[in-house]
Amino acid sequence: MIELIPLLFFAAICGALMLGYPVALTLTGVSLGFAGLGMALGVFDGIYLNLIPSRLYGILTNQNLLAVPLFVFMGTMLEKSRVADDLLQNMAIVFARLPGGLGLSVVLVGMLLAASTGIVGATVVTMGILSLPTMLKAGYKPSLAAGTLCATGTLGQIIPPSICLVLLGEVISNAYQQSQLNSGVFAPDFVSIGDLFAGAIVPGLLLVASYLAYVLITAIVRPQDAPPLSEKDIAALRRDNQSLAVALIKGLLPPVFLMVAVLGSILMGIATPTEAASVGALGALALALVKRALSWTVLHEVSLETLRVTSMVYLILVGAAIFSSVFRGFGGDVLIEEVLLALPGGVFSAMLVVMLLIFLLGFILDFIEITFMVVPLVGPILLSMGLDPIWLGIMIAVNLQTSFLTPPFGFSLFYLRSVAPPEVRTQDIYRGVIPFVLLQLALLLLLALQPGIVTWLPNLLNG
Repeated sequence: MIELIPLLFFAAICGALMLGYPVALTLTGVSLGFAGLGMALGVFDGIYLNLIPSRLYGILTNQNLLAVPLFVFMGTMLEKSRVADDLLQNMAIVFARLPGGLGLSVVLVGMLLAASTGIVGATVVTMGILSLPTMLKAGYKPSLAAGTLCATGTLGQIIPPSICLVLLGEVISNAYQQSQLNSGVFAPDFVSIGDLFAGAIVPGLLLVASYLAYVLITAIVRPQDAPPLSEKDIAALRRDNQSLAVALIKGLLPPVFLMVAVLGSILMGIATPTEAASVGALGALALALVKRALSWTVLHEVSLETLRVTSMVYLILVGAAIFSSVFRGFGGDVLIEEVLLALPGGVFSAMLVVMLLIFLLGFILDFIEITFMVVPLVGPILLSMGLDPIWLGIMIAVNLQTSFLTPPFGFSLFYLRSVAPPEVRTQDIYRGVIPFVLLQLALLLLLALQPGIVTWLPNLLNG
């Protein structure tokens, strides 16, 4: 019975979360409650609680995690300064005469917005408010419009620089070092956040290309589902009769330059992720100033949103650290290791079970909770089996992205439902995302069969 306590502990956490209790408080409260019960029964060593303060101090002084508020500030400032609105309008002009041109522009703008915000909810809501009415007015089939918006909104999980990859990179690096120490390697290698960014670039671009191909093929095969914009609509989009070149430069160049500067400085080793994030935050501020969209009101809203998201992340980190300590105190890490190593099929079966678990947990937990609750427990075990840490990190990121998109519980679907007009039914949203879920699964299979797609660029950059 004592061996089952870790499973009961984890089930109690999931049950409390499904009842709607705050994540950070649930992790902390349930963990301390089980620790107290375990000490009363004599099956939990209180020394594991003594380790918590030092772990919390390590979280609060971690330089890599300082990139989180800076990236949040950058993304929120770009959102509030109406960069997304300008991008969508100008990209719609550029692609207006192509089959499915508006859908193609939505995918590209969603990709850039995902790279700037890195938060699924913010991207889906912003794109839903800006794009969904326009697509419906242009005659797009509701399911195609909704599916495209949901799918492009989840790109924030995999397109760098992404908050998900920042947090995942930190956890994967720690897991990799732990796996080496467990194997007797006392001068372990490490994986940087920049390595994870580099590993995500090719899979992210493949995913975007597959989205674009699907929208284009759908528009060619069923033009009634994605009709081209009329000349009247194109004329209404144009400001001061600007040319296509001017529209492209004005809409695309500033945010793309900012993304390239931030990501390029990290990949080339010129700046750490935190330093690059600070450059991005200042760049977003300057861009808002140039667009005359910066005011005290905007700055106040952006600062409050940055504070809210950062506080949420750090509170979850604190709760996850307490959960991890108590879970290990009950021998949960040993239990997981024994189960995974005992599976027939070795590393393949272990990886498959972990990916299925993460996929299912993605229905009830956000990526932050999964990253800091589950990955530290299973990561060292999988990495000790010989898996590449960068490949493992990207597989987890794409898997979570797929989970957030899958009906009926995907977070992305609920985010879009909250801002969609009444004429877009929930069934339309579910039906529209199915092709994109299949594209995500195809990418996961491709990365599983060809890990070099992920590891090629990091290995090249690292020499």
